[in-house]
Amino acid sequence: MTPLLLCTSALRAQDYSWPRQIAVSAGTIVLYQPQAEKLIGNELTARGAIALKVTGRADPIFGAMWMTATVDVDRDSGIVWLTNLKVTRVRWPDAKPEQQQRFTQFVESDFPTTGFRTTLARFQASLASAEAERTHTEGLKADAPKIVFVEQLAVLLLYDGEPRTKPIENTGLAVVINTPFGVIKDTASGTYWLGGGKKVWYSATDAKGPWTAGGTPPDDILKMAPADTASARADTSTARADTSPHPPPPVIVTATEPTELVVTQGPPKWQTTAGGKLLYVENTETPWIRETEGQYNYLLIAGRWFRSSSTLGPWSSVRADSLPKAFQDIPAESPIGGVRSSVALTVEAQDALLDLEIPQTTAVQRSKATLTVKYDGEPKFTDIAGTSVAYAVNTQSQVLRVAGAYFACDNAVWFKSWSPQGPWTVADSIPKAEIGKIPPSSPVYNLTFVDVYGSTPDVVYVGYTPGYTGSYAYYGVPVYGTGYYYPPYVGPTVYYPYPVTYGVAVSYNPYTGYGMGATWATGFFAFSVGFAIGNSHNYYPAGGYRSCFNCTVNVNRGNNNVNIGNSAGGGNRQRPGNRPSQQPANSNLYNRPENKARTANHGSRDAAAGQRGANQTARGSNNVFADPNGGVHRRTQNGGWESRQGGGWSQDRSAGNRGMEREYQARQRSSTRSSGGARGGGGRRR
Repeated sequence: MTPLLLCTSALRAQDYSWPRQIAVSAGTIVLYQPQAEKLIGNELTARGAIALKVTGRADPIFGAMWMTATVDVDRDSGIVWLTNLKVTRVRWPDAKPEQQQRFTQFVESDFPTTGFRTTLARFQASLASAEAERTHTEGLKADAPKIVFVEQLAVLLLYDGEPRTKPIENTGLAVVINTPFGVIKDTASGTYWLGGGKKVWYSATDAKGPWTAGGTPPDDILKMAPADTASARADTSTARADTSPHPPPPVIVTATEPTELVVTQGPPKWQTTAGGKLLYVENTETPWIRETEGQYNYLLIAGRWFRSSSTLGPWSSVRADSLPKAFQDIPAESPIGGVRSSVALTVEAQDALLDLEIPQTTAVQRSKATLTVKYDGEPKFTDIAGTSVAYAVNTQSQVLRVAGAYFACDNAVWFKSWSPQGPWTVADSIPKAEIGKIPPSSPVYNLTFVDVYGSTPDVVYVGYTPGYTGSYAYYGVPVYGTGYYYPPYVGPTVYYPYPVTYGVAVSYNPYTGYGMGATWATGFFAFSVGFAIGNSHNYYPAGGYRSCFNCTVNVNRGNNNVNIGNSAGGGNRQRPGNRPSQQPANSNLYNRPENKARTANHGSRDAAAGQRGANQTARGSNNVFADPNGGVHRRTQNGGWESRQGGGWSQDRSAGNRGMEREYQARQRSSTRSSGGARGGGGRRR
C-alpha cells in the first residue's frame, strides 16, 4: 500500500507529533502515543492512554484503550499509516460505574476506523513496550573472515573463489565474471586491466596481482568505456600529458575468500574515549578499539565484533552482549559513537532491534504483476535439510518447490506456479510454516522474512522485514549477513553468485540501516560503473554481479542490502548532530522501478486517514501512558511519576520501574529524530 503518488517531502513536512485530538459526539478524545503490545506481520495490537473531554465538564476523564490496526509502512517517506482500527476494550479509572458504558460507547462508535499517520521513528518508539518476535536469530555464523591491515590508501579486489574469465564475443578480450569490479583480460598480451576511474588504470599479468597503477589499456577496452567514449578518451589523453602532482592511487589488495580490509592513512593514530577507559584508531573507517589497560584489539565488521591480541591474529568472535562494559560508555556524539548501535543494551542498539520488526508493506496489482524465470538448461533443485523445501540453483531468481507447487520471490513479491517454468501469478498465500524452517545455512534463508498478509480480487498485500535485505538480530544488536559462504552456481555459460557477508565494506547507519561501499573507492568504482560489470549499487550481497559484454552473470537473489553508496569505505559517516536531510533513494524496495508498475495507487488512503480529526495534533505533553492493566500514569517535569486515582494525580514511585521510563525515553528520542535532530550514534558507520 505504498503511497506512490504522494509527495514524500510534503509528508515529512507535516506534524505527526502526539497526542492527537479526535472529535466525538460527547466532546473530544485526546489519544496519547499508542504503546504496542504485539506486532505480528503487519497486524498491530496496542494500548494507549486517552482523555475524554466532555462538553460542559471542566476536567478530562482519563482512561486506557486497547486497539488493533493494520500497519502500512513506506521507508522512503518515513511515514507509517495505521489503518483498519478496531477498539477492542476501554477502561476508565476516573469514571463511576454508571459512566463506564456510556463513555466507552463514545470511543467505540466515534473513533475513526480510517486510522492515522505517524513517522517511522515514532512508530518504532511505540514498539518499546512490545515483545519482539525475533530478539535473537538462531543459526547465524560469526566465524572471523581473513583480516588484512594496510597503512595506505587501498582497495579490496574481491573474487568469489579463483578468478574466472569469459571471452567477449568478436573481441580479443575476456572478462573476469566473479567479481564486482571491472577486470578485463587482453588475451593477446595476457595482461589484465582494472579500471580505477577515467584517469587511472591498473595492469597485472595475473588476475590476482600484483597490480601496477599507470599505463593505458588497448583501444578495444577504451571503446567499451562509459557511454561518452570521446570524453573517456579525452580524459585518458589528458592524463598522459598532465604532469601536475597527484596523490598516489590506492594499492590493490586481492582476495579469493571472505576478507575484510582495514585501512589506515599511515600508522594507526590512537585517541581516548569512554572517559579514558578505551582507545580507538582515528585514521581509519573501520571501528578499531582497545581497552586502555587491556591487551585485545576489537574490530567491528558487518555488525560483528572480533578480537585479537595482535593485528596478525588469530581473530575470534565476541558477542555484543559480552563486550567490556566500557563500550557502553562511548559517547554517542564522539567520532566513534556510531558503534553504539552494535553494543548490546545501549539505547541505539535497542532502537535498531525494534526497526528489524517493522515491515515494509505494499499492495500488488494482480493484473500488472508478471514474472519470467530463466534457467541455465532444465531447472535443477536442491533439497534443504530438515525441511520439505527445495530451491532452484541454476537461475538468477529465487524459486522454491514446496509440496509440488513452485513459489518465486522477486523483489519481495511472491509468485506461484504449478510448473517451475511458469506461468507465474501473484501468490495469495505461501506455505509459511515450511518456508519458515529454512535455516541461515541455506542461501534462500532471507525468504523467511517476506510474507503475504491478505488479498482482494484486485490486489495482494505483501511485505518484508529487514531480514530479507540482510539485517538480523544477534545477541542484542543488528548484524549484517548470515556469516555463511554460499558456493556459486557455475554453468557452461553462466555464473550465479550468492549473498556474501564480508568483503564489501558493509556498515550500519542509524537512519538508513546497513549499506556498503569499497574502502577508499569513490574514484575506483567510477569506471566499473561504466562497464556495468558490477558496482556497489548492483553488487549487493544477494544482488550478484551485473553482466557485461553480453555475459550472463546478472543475478537477483534476494536484494540484500538496499541502502548502498559508493562511499570511501563508508565515508558517508554520520558526524554528531548531522542527520541526513532525507532517506536514501529506494530504501523501500517497492518504490524501485522494477516494482512501481506492480504496486497499487493508494494515495486516497492518506486522505482517508486525515478525516474526522484523526491526525490533528492536540495541545499538551506526550507524557501519559497506560499500563497493561489499564492504569493511567504520567511523567512529571522533574522526572517523577504519578498515577491517576480518584479523579486526580498522586505520586507513584514504582511506575517508572514498570518499563514506562524506558517507553518515555524512547518517545523523547523519536521526537528528536522525527523533527530532524540528531539520533544517538554519530561517527563511523561500520
